[in-house]
Amino acid sequence: MGATARLIVLNGPPAVGKSTLAQRFVDDHPMSLNLDLDRLRLLLGAATARTDEGRLAARRLALALATSHLGAGNDVVVPQYLGRPPFLEALEQTAEDCGAQFHEIVLMDSEQRLADRFAGRTLAATAPEHTLAADGVGDAGRESLSEMRHRLIELVPSRPAAVVVECPEGQEDITYRALLDALGERRS
Repeated sequence: MGATARLIVLNGPPAVGKSTLAQRFVDDHPMSLNLDLDRLRLLLGAATARTDEGRLAARRLALALATSHLGAGNDVVVPQYLGRPPFLEALEQTAEDCGAQFHEIVLMDSEQRLADRFAGRTLAATAPEHTLAADGVGDAGRESLSEMRHRLIELVPSRPAAVVVECPEGQEDITYRALLDALGERRS
């Protein structure tokens, strides 16, 4: 029998490196699914993709995709800023319903470094999902980057299984090893 499937949430403010780490993880773990909700929203009709209706539709789709993929015994990674518990709880319940492990990783960097990273990403945005936050109509448009970071800091104590991983820019290898350690993977 193979290893138990895992649902891994990479939570964190915009530009902290969630998408980069998620992609690196799936590149290293065959059949893992990078379930990026911002990308999923882009698959919806243009009129709803950037609305609350679109956000909720993407979350419903994500839960269905996660259920299917976990049920097949494969890992699912969800790189998404989630500053409120309801969708985290829904993801956790999905993992439990599928007999999968649930891992909640919160990626963090200092407020100033996040602001610098976000500004740089916005200027150089080539991925459409990064423009969702950059253009002020995605989740980041509802609250400032600073507010998002503080919301996560306040959320973590209510999520006792969450593991905070520092994610300084330019330290992708170190951050990736910390992620694997948080997941209980030992790599050389």
